[in-house]
Amino acid sequence: MDQIPPADDLSALLSIFPEKIRAEFEANSDGLIEVVMDLGRKPEARYIDKTRRSVSQHPITQAEIDYAVERVGAFSGDNRAGIERTLHRISCIRNRTGKVIGLTCRIGRAVSGTINVIADLVESGKSILFLGPPGVGKTTKLREMARVLSDEIGKRVIIIDTSNEIAGDGDVPHPAIGSSRRMQVSHPEKQHAVMIEAVENHTPEVIVIDEIGTEEEAAAARTIAERGVQLIGTAHGNALENLLKNPTLVDLIGGIQTVTLGDDEARRRGTQKTVLERATQPTFEICVEIIDRQTLAVHKTVADSVDQLLRGWKIHPEIRRRDESTGSFAVVRPETKVITNAAETGGEQEVAGWPQPQYDKDTYLKIYPYAVSKGLLERVVKTLSLPAEVVKTIDEADAILALRSYARAGAKIYSLAEAKQIPVYVVKSNNMPQIQKALREALHLDTEIFSLSENAADIVDETEIALEEARQAITMVINRQEPMELAPRKAYIRRLQHQLVERFNLTSRSVGDEPMRRLRILPPANSQSKVQYM
Repeated sequence: MDQIPPADDLSALLSIFPEKIRAEFEANSDGLIEVVMDLGRKPEARYIDKTRRSVSQHPITQAEIDYAVERVGAFSGDNRAGIERTLHRISCIRNRTGKVIGLTCRIGRAVSGTINVIADLVESGKSILFLGPPGVGKTTKLREMARVLSDEIGKRVIIIDTSNEIAGDGDVPHPAIGSSRRMQVSHPEKQHAVMIEAVENHTPEVIVIDEIGTEEEAAAARTIAERGVQLIGTAHGNALENLLKNPTLVDLIGGIQTVTLGDDEARRRGTQKTVLERATQPTFEICVEIIDRQTLAVHKTVADSVDQLLRGWKIHPEIRRRDESTGSFAVVRPETKVITNAAETGGEQEVAGWPQPQYDKDTYLKIYPYAVSKGLLERVVKTLSLPAEVVKTIDEADAILALRSYARAGAKIYSLAEAKQIPVYVVKSNNMPQIQKALREALHLDTEIFSLSENAADIVDETEIALEEARQAITMVINRQEPMELAPRKAYIRRLQHQLVERFNLTSRSVGDEPMRRLRILPPANSQSKVQYM
């Protein structure tokens, strides 16, 4: 079992239980995190190692629930209450008439030393958003950060404590928040107003808030961040991808807008003309996903991570893990740096530690991609350090790399190439092996230089290649109004391709038998607004 510190004044919480139940908990309180009492069921204790145990053989009666309710503070609009000067939280379940018929009693603990794993982020002054499932310690970390920022760093910190979970129940806040000030919220629906009031009336340098959950609160958070106040908060969702799919909270990470590209730009990117892009700068500059109590995934630049997700790329945040026995931490996987500024790189991915041949810059072959994914092309060039440069116009090019479906006999690209007296190299589809083969021919390189090719293909995740293929197919389906089939893929990759197709309001279905099962994308006229996962 993981070690967990003693509860803060556990006796105060145990005192609300009837005597028979209280005796059971007093004898078995090590690692206790939650007590559940439901009418007509046996009381249950839940522990840090996820074990559950009935603490009595007799079902809970209404009288026992009423006994506990009488001994806690008044329940607020969100059906939460507390015990004064402690961090314990009691939440109730009511029947249709409003009568309390169930209680969830969560043990409150003031834990120090849990944020050394993110101390550099806290001290950076940047706004930080925490995500993660219930019970992994989000509120505990907020409480400890408030103390460190106010007492050790000397900043003016205000906590917006809607449910009194961060600083405890009662008018006097718990000592665990240090010299931070606490503003209570009379009704949960007024939380956004209290957030703005805190900035306007109390000149904070840092605002800490738990559970941003409404559109008004997301807008208030943006207002706070734009006034130069460091914001530290949590939101509903386990990972960054969840917020992208949440229209209420997506503004926290920059929002999403639909952008229509010109024909040339869409062809250069290898996408359809209508794409999704980030609307503005994220409210929070850093996002920390709490995987478990000791493991975190850190997105140091939320804007970059969101851009990558919108392009269908797989993101690789930094993974940090804390050693609970020593309190030290280590970065067990560094963040993979992906440059997403298309004007600069077209989405190339930096891969460290790969043996790369060197060439004279003056001898580089300038290649213009015609309907070929500029991102994939540049990734191949960079990964293998090839003597090539991807250019934006045909006028700059020494050669053209074209997608076969756009370079059939009589296509305009051939007349342009003839006028410029430059060769055209054709690839069957947008994937790394095809692009590598064409580059080998264009650069007149020996086969041994491409002995890295098979491993290089592994560097770019198969998922990323499959999604790139799906994007290209979506463009052709929309333009030609004809169905198109993709290469056979594994089930979990097909599901991602289905989801991507759905984003563009098209229909797709899986066809064929394993291992040749693949996606067929149907044109808009056939779309029934449903993706069929088969």
